[in-house]
Amino acid sequence: MTTPLGKFIRHLPKAELHLHIEGTLEPELLFAIAARNKIPLTYPSITALRDAYQFNDLQDFLDIYYRGASVLLTEEDFYDLALAYFTKAHEENIRHAEIFFDPQTHTVRGVPFETVIAGLHRAQVAAEKEWGITSKLIMCFLRHLDEADALRTLDMALPYKKWIAGIGLDSGEQGNPPSKFQAVYKRAAKEGFFLVAHAGEEGPAEYVTEALDLLNVKRIDHGNHALDDAALVMRLRTQQIPLTVCPLSNLKLRVIADLREHPLRKMIDAGLLITVNSDDPAYFGGYLSENYCAIAEGLDLSHEELRQLAINSFTASFLEEDTKKKHITEINGLSMAN
Repeated sequence: MTTPLGKFIRHLPKAELHLHIEGTLEPELLFAIAARNKIPLTYPSITALRDAYQFNDLQDFLDIYYRGASVLLTEEDFYDLALAYFTKAHEENIRHAEIFFDPQTHTVRGVPFETVIAGLHRAQVAAEKEWGITSKLIMCFLRHLDEADALRTLDMALPYKKWIAGIGLDSGEQGNPPSKFQAVYKRAAKEGFFLVAHAGEEGPAEYVTEALDLLNVKRIDHGNHALDDAALVMRLRTQQIPLTVCPLSNLKLRVIADLREHPLRKMIDAGLLITVNSDDPAYFGGYLSENYCAIAEGLDLSHEELRQLAINSFTASFLEEDTKKKHITEINGLSMAN
């Protein structure tokens, strides 16, 4: 990140809108928390664990992701996890983050919902006080589980509603269409949550349409396969529905074979509202700045295109309009030499 491109990207004020907090659990912190909680690990060393991060597809990744998350037991664990991400965000000039968390990953192991949310919220407060980083939490339902479990999780969340901005949908996409979760999304909408969903990463364009029509989401996470449907592309462009794209994740999970083949260029050329994000950076080899650098080099993006992606990240956020304008004005005022 010491190249002129890297310096420019790091200097850009940015928002991150597709970040799984459990996916920021670096091997070093995982080993430290496991030791603190006296949890034995399958891997003998940090290096051995990192070497295991070779995935053939999304499910390969999810298997090791859930095993890693199993060390998280206490409020302090979740605080340490989130604060480590915010520390990195500060270094990368991320001004705002909208962070996914998966309570079902933890409650199924007997970890109380309150433990999870209290640790994450405490880190949010600390990050805003220390660095001025604002953030919102988006609670995701695991789509490989049934909707009844999602409804129970929503019930658990309601007492902490003031700390949770939105509802999302993640985990294995294949065979788990958005239509499976219509009731819980309808109820979440009545409670006033922002609505987003993963769709079109491994699943087809039809999943993106379902998420829009049946779940009434305002933002699509990933959305790569939306390009397979010309009418859907026109709709996304006309309505400026944001897509939260994750280049290094797509590469690591073999959604694409090479970043030069990434659909982001086609998305930009189609006039879509695209943002760049890191997804699960501890597992995919790069945080937000690395994703910007990698896709810029892979697709030969200009400084102006990178600036627009940073602007898009605030435009697509759930921040108040005045706050969005403040960040965008700062980006527009930056010299290309920065």
